Amino acid sequence: MTNTSTNEELGFELWAKENQNIMHMAAFTTILVMCVGIIGNSLTILALLRNQRIRNVASTFIICLGAADLLFCIAVLPFSASRFLNFNWTQYHTLCLMVPFFQYGNVGVSLLFISMITINRYIMIVHTSLYSRIYRPIWIAFMITFCLVLAFGMQVPTLLGVWGEFKHDPKLGTCSITTDKWGRSSKTALFITGFVIPCIIIVCCYTGIFWVIHKSENRMQKHQMSTRSDTTVKNRQAMKKKRNEWRITKMVLAIFLSFVISYLPITMIKITDPHVYYPGLHLVAYITLYSSACLNPIIYVIMNKQYRKAYKSVLTFDCCTTTNYRMPVLRSISKRLHPHDDYPEEGCKTVVSQVSIALHPLNNSLRISDNESH
Repeated sequence: MTNTSTNEELGFELWAKENQNIMHMAAFTTILVMCVGIIGNSLTILALLRNQRIRNVASTFIICLGAADLLFCIAVLPFSASRFLNFNWTQYHTLCLMVPFFQYGNVGVSLLFISMITINRYIMIVHTSLYSRIYRPIWIAFMITFCLVLAFGMQVPTLLGVWGEFKHDPKLGTCSITTDKWGRSSKTALFITGFVIPCIIIVCCYTGIFWVIHKSENRMQKHQMSTRSDTTVKNRQAMKKKRNEWRITKMVLAIFLSFVISYLPITMIKITDPHVYYPGLHLVAYITLYSSACLNPIIYVIMNKQYRKAYKSVLTFDCCTTTNYRMPVLRSISKRLHPHDDYPEEGCKTVVSQVSIALHPLNNSLRISDNESH
């Protein structure tokens, strides 16, 4: 067998032609991920924008992360699905430049946004006194801009062909980063800057968070053993706030782990099989990578009750979320009549029921006085 035919047999494109059923299944899976990702990320953005209860600094970065995943679903996944169906879009020069540009840029910006959310959780829990000084609107805007400029700006030299180039790779059957005419490629630098360094930062932040939480729990246990008066309103509110912060922190950790699990197979297979001896493993790794675009909304639904309610309010066109914040008088009446009660704010019905409960003792007293008068 000649060297030419051997090289051709090692390529992804020839293997794909011989396994059309598998490729059709891969295309169907990619389209399914794309649809779930578009719907899920759009719902996330709308829910966080509409619901003031869950709108905070972390949710700002989560909105940006959802927008990045939405862009990936729109700008990358349709071409990935068509590639599995043998639609040769790679012959068009502009598409062969822009699709990998958005793909690699999205990987970097997604992990950078996850890093920003993790740093936010770290400062919130470990350095609480610095939080209000760091997370001001101007600095939040700077952080978001920094992530976008770094992730997509690093693709510009490759886009211009001065540090590697975006080009059709016959071994992979798609457009990717290849070596330029000087034999240089930006893949290693992008991997270190856009993946390794953010992962190290995230791991360090979570190590600090777990250490502080562990010490805090020990102190609380000792305090509860020494005194049994830990049922005041302030203590209950502080414990509730800590639980809410910890829920968000665990949710961000789940997002990070899902991201790593999604991108680890494609990273490992490209390192261990650069000549594509096992095209099937490359295909599985690509599908795993694409699935990351729809996983985050699923994590939000599973791990956070407030996000579930926010999604429900969007899907049912419920106006209660906004109405709930247009009724400050009713809430103030409820709090004044029952200052020690902690009622959850779960929509229009909840606010009305709070006022009804708050006024209930007054109704009873009026009945008693009325009976006494008779």
